[in-house]
Amino acid sequence: PMLNRKVFYDSVRRSLFNGRISNEQYIGMQNLLDVWEDNYHDIDADQLAYNLGTAFHETAYTMQPIMERGSRSYFNKYEPGTRIGRMLGNTKAGDGYRFRGAGHVQNTGRRNAQKATDELNKRFNIGIDLVANPDMRLDPFISAHSLFLGNLMGWWTGRGLTDYLDGIDESDPEDVREFIKARAVVNGTDKASTIAGYALKFERALRDAGYRKSYAPPPPPASRNAGVYLRKGDRGERVAELIRDLHALGYYDGKMDDFFWTSTNKAVRDFQDEHDLWIDGVAGPVTLDAIDAAVKEGGPVNPKLAVGALAASAAIAGLSGFAPWGFVLAGTALSALIVWFVFFRK
Repeated sequence: PMLNRKVFYDSVRRSLFNGRISNEQYIGMQNLLDVWEDNYHDIDADQLAYNLGTAFHETAYTMQPIMERGSRSYFNKYEPGTRIGRMLGNTKAGDGYRFRGAGHVQNTGRRNAQKATDELNKRFNIGIDLVANPDMRLDPFISAHSLFLGNLMGWWTGRGLTDYLDGIDESDPEDVREFIKARAVVNGTDKASTIAGYALKFERALRDAGYRKSYAPPPPPASRNAGVYLRKGDRGERVAELIRDLHALGYYDGKMDDFFWTSTNKAVRDFQDEHDLWIDGVAGPVTLDAIDAAVKEGGPVNPKLAVGALAASAAIAGLSGFAPWGFVLAGTALSALIVWFVFFRK
């Protein structure tokens, strides 16, 4: 592997997370490390460290892609005609709020949404449109690549990380000096020293964990869902297949057709919620792969459906004259319902 993740997490738990990493933070860092290991593994540790430090700061320490916070009026400063709005390429009324910062690196503005759309489609052929669907900037895959590729190629300011980071493990003061300058890649000098301190701690953790670049991971098996994004309003055979699968798994009980509408969106969101996936109601590659895996395992996986089936069995037994067994099954069903309510209900 590229690094020993246990050693890495033990280090950052002490130095950055006050002794405790939440499940949310762990999942967020796993996603970032996975994307880096699969796509940027030939790049030096200082760039990964600076990207992680940036994400730590820009996501308010959650390590999850978030939307820039503030009231709607706060984003009037990004509106067309304002100095910042012109810099961001915002051209339509409401763009300030619509294209407020999003993701691990806070991709902001219409121009940057278009830039990320063009570059990610060119590199990964995923058919996204972040201008038409700005909330997709929060997708973990899209957000991670926007952080790594955007900072590497200089999407945000025209300056990339290689303009400031030399890939050499030097003294802490020299590394900090480079990290401070690297803030110009994203946002001038704003919080430059603070983020440099985070980056230094991530770099130490990566070194402790034996980070080595040019690790070539085994090629992942080709997924039939690569580049597929099914969302509300879509039609076709892939939508019909999605509906059939969600119905078989116990998440969909609507009309069996090929139209992705409100009931389909709800079923996708429920599946994502139960499987600790990003909850956006969009059936993208990660969600579709998880659905395929669940179908392959066989049987309904929705705990609500399983409890319902058990309760129905109890009712049938009772109505069929097997009163004692009916009571036993009914009690079992009630116990299962209590277990579901305590452990599975979100």
